[in-house]
Amino acid sequence: MQDTKQRIVIIGATSAIAEHCARLWVKDDVVNLTLVGRNPEKTERVAADLRVRSPHSVIRVLEADFIASLAIQQLVDGIVAEGPVNTVLIAHGSLPDQAVCQQDLTACHDALVVNGISPVLFAEAFAGHMQIANLGTLAIIGSVAGERGRKSNYVYGAAKGLVTRYAQGLQHRLANTGVKVVLIKPGPTDTPMTADFKDQGVKLASVESVAQKIVGAIDHGEVVAYVPKKWQFIMWVIRHLPAVIFNKLNI
Repeated sequence: MQDTKQRIVIIGATSAIAEHCARLWVKDDVVNLTLVGRNPEKTERVAADLRVRSPHSVIRVLEADFIASLAIQQLVDGIVAEGPVNTVLIAHGSLPDQAVCQQDLTACHDALVVNGISPVLFAEAFAGHMQIANLGTLAIIGSVAGERGRKSNYVYGAAKGLVTRYAQGLQHRLANTGVKVVLIKPGPTDTPMTADFKDQGVKLASVESVAQKIVGAIDHGEVVAYVPKKWQFIMWVIRHLPAVIFNKLNI
């Protein structure tokens, strides 16, 4: 009998946002879910929780090198060789210390690669296969930080700006195909990655609400999804501030 389960792949499955998206997917349906992570023990813990939530879903764990282009290509080729993928969520990343990046070029390099180049390589590896199959949704998590360079996080913002430009180009490339590309731009979200923000009293969106909106954006094939929606207006204002005003702001 042909397996009719939706095939979903999550790159960076141990991120809090990705994990909560996975919970929503297994809650709503019986799925074939592949969780890709750098740490197999952490990824397996996520998988074990999901198997309890959805005993009839097929959930497996794959370990990946998130940096080496050849390893990324081989991993993606292996996943797709088993059949077309319906949904890919590329969710990995880390929030670097801007001050450290300014003093340490290795830290700066790593932040740019992990948050910018690596997501693009994974997306590009999947895009070719999905274009041939002429189906599927490829979702990439960027950030509102990529909207305009700011002194507080411009290395991270530069990486996410790369993701934004890449996603726009990929959307243009695949515009007349059956493949949808969804660019997701979360604002500050209550996850372990933003623990310092929370300690500073910054208001953060709940990871549950962010995941709900991301899954909805993927389901509807949205071109760009600001999460929460208010960040679309906030970042419009920041993008359009004249430099003479912008340069006086401590942001």
